[in-house]
Amino acid sequence: MQVSVENVGTLERKLTVKFPAERLESQVSERLAQMSRTVRLKGFRPGKVPANVIKQRFGAQVRGEALSELIGSTLREAFDKEDLRPVAQPSIDTTGEAEDGDIAYTASFEVMPELPEVDVAKLEIQRPVAAVTDADIDTMVETLRQQRRSFEVVERAAKADDFVMFEYSAEAGDYRFPEEGLERAGSVVGSGQLFKALDEALTGHSAGDEFEQEITFPEDFRNENLAGKTAKVQFKIIKVQEPNLPEVDAEFVAIFGVSDGSVETFRKEVRANLERELKAALMGRLKSEVAEKLAESQEDFEVPQVMVRAEAEGLVRNMIGKDREIPEQMFESAKPMAKKRVMAALLMGEIARKQELEIDRARVSDMLAAIASTYEEPEKVIELYNSDPQLMQGLQNRVMEDQVAEWVADNANTTDQSLSFDEVMRPNQG
Repeated sequence: MQVSVENVGTLERKLTVKFPAERLESQVSERLAQMSRTVRLKGFRPGKVPANVIKQRFGAQVRGEALSELIGSTLREAFDKEDLRPVAQPSIDTTGEAEDGDIAYTASFEVMPELPEVDVAKLEIQRPVAAVTDADIDTMVETLRQQRRSFEVVERAAKADDFVMFEYSAEAGDYRFPEEGLERAGSVVGSGQLFKALDEALTGHSAGDEFEQEITFPEDFRNENLAGKTAKVQFKIIKVQEPNLPEVDAEFVAIFGVSDGSVETFRKEVRANLERELKAALMGRLKSEVAEKLAESQEDFEVPQVMVRAEAEGLVRNMIGKDREIPEQMFESAKPMAKKRVMAALLMGEIARKQELEIDRARVSDMLAAIASTYEEPEKVIELYNSDPQLMQGLQNRVMEDQVAEWVADNANTTDQSLSFDEVMRPNQG
């Protein structure tokens, strides 16, 4: 086997491999011979199909399979021989035909870069710290009450937190919505379900009220013909309902699986859930901080474009979904962030290797238990992960990322950043 390597860029390589055509022909002949003993064709007894019929019927398929396998095995040999570490599956170009007794192919690919040394001690890291307070538990309990509230019809005028059902039409210039009649809608006043100007218009009106008011619709309103415009809106109030919140008692806590009916037990479980969510969020913020600082420390570090493209596609897919075609502008806009993520991932992997960090099996089990606890049948989720090597590998990778982030924070110039529960869980609130 002959191998030659051409550097066509900083990380791009073109590998040319030649191997004797006899290797391919030998494999093809051997496989066709095996098939002749086992294949069943109409009109022939088993094991009695003529060799020329086997070759005519299956020759091209067998040759293609054998060639693909030979390319795969010789490519692995070539990588080992030239000490190459491809980032992704190479692009193969070959005619598959013999020339001067050899079959040649070229493999184009990117290799892993030489990773730079990172002086972790020079990194300025902010480690977020926070704790769950009684007030946070009170807020969550109130949220759970709100989620399970019922509504009762009242005869009075609408006020904050009431549900108002109404009919309306809106006119802006020559445009009317709907074209005829009225559109029916409903909203909890002050909830932000619709928008502030509409809440203000509904407040103070009772069932049966009909009135007209000028309303300025927000710029991002779902109807583009009304978005950002001031329209004359005709209202008709159908009904007003006030909220009825459940008491936090044995009946209420039983909804959440607290069999002993104890409010104290319920609050302990709420605290445990909030602490689990907070722990995950704090780790997520720390990993983002470490990744950002690692990437910033190596701005000139060249990374494989195939990895950047894959990461950029993933970022865009998270925004637009899996089935839509990716707009070129969005893809290009995502590349800078994708490059930072790839840089950080490679550097964190190198830190793990150099520091000989070993996966913490207890943390893997804890993370799996935390994931499973969010499902109705956690034992089935655990069984699924344990039976699926790909899922388990992904989980282990997440744990290793956590361990690397903590190691970096422990060895960098790190200061603690004290935050509230809300600041961690809802950083963009307000």
